[in-house]
Amino acid sequence: MKAVLCKEYGPPQSLVIEDIPSPTPGPRQVLIKIEAAGVNFPDTLIIQNKYQFKPPLPFTPGGECAGVITALGQGVTGFHVGQAVIAFTGWGAFAEELTVDIARLLPAPSGLPFDIAASFVMAYGTSYHALTDRAALLPGETLLVLGAAGGVGLAAVEIGKSLGARVIAAASSAQKLAVCQAHGADELINYTTEDLRDRLKVLTGGRGVDVVYDPVGGSYSEMALRSMAWRGRFLVVGFANGQIPSIALNLALLKGCSIVGVFWGDFTRREPDKSERNLSELMRLLQLGKLKPLVSAKYRLDQIAQALDAVIERQVTGKIVVNP
Repeated sequence: MKAVLCKEYGPPQSLVIEDIPSPTPGPRQVLIKIEAAGVNFPDTLIIQNKYQFKPPLPFTPGGECAGVITALGQGVTGFHVGQAVIAFTGWGAFAEELTVDIARLLPAPSGLPFDIAASFVMAYGTSYHALTDRAALLPGETLLVLGAAGGVGLAAVEIGKSLGARVIAAASSAQKLAVCQAHGADELINYTTEDLRDRLKVLTGGRGVDVVYDPVGGSYSEMALRSMAWRGRFLVVGFANGQIPSIALNLALLKGCSIVGVFWGDFTRREPDKSERNLSELMRLLQLGKLKPLVSAKYRLDQIAQALDAVIERQVTGKIVVNP
């Protein structure tokens, strides 16, 4: 089978594609023929040795995929050959085949396109965990989403609306904001042409926002923190900007607010039962049509460098996928 390999840490251009032996499923594993793999920001970090998970070299990047089971390992129950499934793996998905432990596997809803299935779990799982478990977002509260047109950002916009919040989407262009509006955002801020703090004062009547969802980092983090309401919750989701901000902790004191970390990957490992309930609820919302994931571009396996570069350069709206 063909697989993308990271043989040495570096930029996307350092990845290679090689023919390697097809894997054999071990106990409680299945073998999947991959139809689509989602591309996520952590994929750009793991190949540069900048992520929390550090698989030994050489490894295949790619944290989530969808495909069809072609073989079962010993002790597998609840799944069958020919079944369409979704896998969230951490790495290994940018390939034609993959072995997956059944604990990291979900049945794909009937009729769900593979591209959507492959790009749903990480973005929506992260955002649902952030907004429900970490922020306890309530109906009627105001949610600010930074980087709102990206994969996790757009998921946060949709989930925030499904939870009854007023959603303010902030992004870097009119085109991205149009996507946010189409996915339910109530208010829009272009933070390249508008002052974020001034605009938030106007939109909230000076009260501030209850929850900030920040997957971006950089200079806008402190601006958003300064714009929080009393007892607000600031969600630290990631640093797509490339800069980890240094925050003066007196701001949390003055606002009476919480700064809350969001690490969905470790949440799924440490709290598997809660994670499973979250994913079941997300699948229910998806099947009801309350969530409408956007796949804005598709790439071949040999275009993996272009796909990862698009994520690094923040050119992506919604999600992109690789089709082996």
